[in-house]
Amino acid sequence: MKKTEEQPEMSRPQYGLHPDADLDETEQKLLETFKRNKNHSLRTLIGIYKGHYLELFLSVFFFAIKHSPAWVLPIVTANIVNIATGRGEDAAGKILTQVVIMVILIAQNILTNYFYTLFYARAIRNVERDLRCSLVRRLQQLSISYHTEMQSGRLQSKIMRDVEQIETLSKQTFISLLSIIMNITVSFGVVVTKSMTVFFFFLATIPVAVCIMVAFKGKIKRYNRVFRKDMEETSVHVMEMIEMIPVTRAHALEEKETHKMAHQLYHVASSGLCLDMVQSYFSSISWAAFQIFQVLCLGFTGYLASQGKISVGEVVMYQTYFASIVAQVSSIITLLPTIAKGLESVDSIGDVMLCHDVEDYHNKKKLPSVRGEIIFENTGFRYPNAEKPVFEHLNLKIKEGETVAFVGESGAGKTTILNMVIGFLHATEGRVLIDGQDMESINLKSFRSNIAVVPQTPILFSGTIRENITYGKEDISEERLKEIIRAANLEEVIEKMPDGVETRVTERGGNLSGGQRQRVSIARAFIRDPKVLILDEATSALDSISEEKIQTATERLVKDRTTLIVAHRLSTIKNADHIAVVGKGGLQEFGTYEELMEKKGEFYKLRQLQM
Repeated sequence: MKKTEEQPEMSRPQYGLHPDADLDETEQKLLETFKRNKNHSLRTLIGIYKGHYLELFLSVFFFAIKHSPAWVLPIVTANIVNIATGRGEDAAGKILTQVVIMVILIAQNILTNYFYTLFYARAIRNVERDLRCSLVRRLQQLSISYHTEMQSGRLQSKIMRDVEQIETLSKQTFISLLSIIMNITVSFGVVVTKSMTVFFFFLATIPVAVCIMVAFKGKIKRYNRVFRKDMEETSVHVMEMIEMIPVTRAHALEEKETHKMAHQLYHVASSGLCLDMVQSYFSSISWAAFQIFQVLCLGFTGYLASQGKISVGEVVMYQTYFASIVAQVSSIITLLPTIAKGLESVDSIGDVMLCHDVEDYHNKKKLPSVRGEIIFENTGFRYPNAEKPVFEHLNLKIKEGETVAFVGESGAGKTTILNMVIGFLHATEGRVLIDGQDMESINLKSFRSNIAVVPQTPILFSGTIRENITYGKEDISEERLKEIIRAANLEEVIEKMPDGVETRVTERGGNLSGGQRQRVSIARAFIRDPKVLILDEATSALDSISEEKIQTATERLVKDRTTLIVAHRLSTIKNADHIAVVGKGGLQEFGTYEELMEKKGEFYKLRQLQM
């Protein structure tokens, strides 16, 4: 295997960014902002910048200084025109003075633009990081039920695309909107001091702008919402398509999958085109309206100059300022779609931040240690909106250090029982007790730090084999790591790897076989030294040789631990202390392998089917 050459990381100046920010505190502040301003997207957007207001104020201050040449130039132009047409004494000296003033104002832009950009960009990038970190933390807190119902593609879109839209809106606010507001304010301010007649003419443009915005605002918002949801749906389909490529290729269904994706992409393109056309109508109507106003302004000020009420230089000045106002109002109208997208993304992120389906650990008892006794006390479970419960009135006691295997038909509730022990699912009736403590009253983090789970499909991440084994226990010694590798029957596998334990695992462990991935998963369980071990059909999809190696590793792993096993192949659970047959909404049989075989009940029938 060819080792990928890693690119050296360039050192980056920090410019006041805070890599070690308190994530808990940051998330709490953002959560309060979303709660306080629920259904008010603009107030929420302003609120998420709390703590950065000083930086934003300084950015506005430096913007005013750096942008001053644009406001002073029309006045200087008018002065020079008046000096040139008047042909008075020392005209050259006066013109030179005006030119020097403009050169100084233009030169200062270089330094003040740096500080203007630094302050607003630093605030935006910190908020961008805080939003993404808070979303990630929130996703870690949301229940497994939430993640089961919500496709990962939608969540990925919220973390990346929606935060990017908010960042774009924030940048446009400080790059475009700030310029627009100040240019309009200064232009009106200068005009009102020069001529109230011209000022009232300028003022007539505002109702036109408002009418155009009101007419299109609702439509742009609706089309933006439809487009965002279509993009989220497309993200889901793309992720599913990528995961399905091996199955698709194996069954020669490439064309079918391509056509299915093409249909979805056509749907997105169609909604995107509708959005583009609405925005296009909006832009063209506003442009035409304000260009007409600009021509009228030129005619109006020209007439005033012909009557001797204003000078020729002032005609140039008024025309320049009015052109600036027209450009700024047009920019606001052009910016409206970006504002709509950004505010829609604020609502989208709020959907995650304000979701109440979270695991609450506050004011719950932490377990100082775990022995491993598990009791189901008249327990029942029903999935939301299901017609009937998975099981009810389940009574079962699993002693400390005991191995219990759960068997039964598919859908009987075996994995549901394991998920209830982990705390992913909660009893809808009765109780589940851990060491005599009701699971509803304990801090599940303190319990889960004492358990290990080996799922049917091992979950590996892109990183080295070492990183996948030591996940969450990175301070393990080399000697202990070698012991665990031997115990998990991984030694021979790692010896054949090009870089040994430092060999990089590709996405989802694609460069390892199913048996190898499962043994890495078992090694990860070993490293935790758990008091409670959960094995969910860990050998069901493996060949007999891999199954034997994993079975050997598993026997070492379960020693002196409370172990719950969901078994597909009944021959693998002969050594279990007890076997629980789950079916028909409850516990059908419970006993040792020999007892259940002698009883010739449900377990006996299942065993006979596999012989």
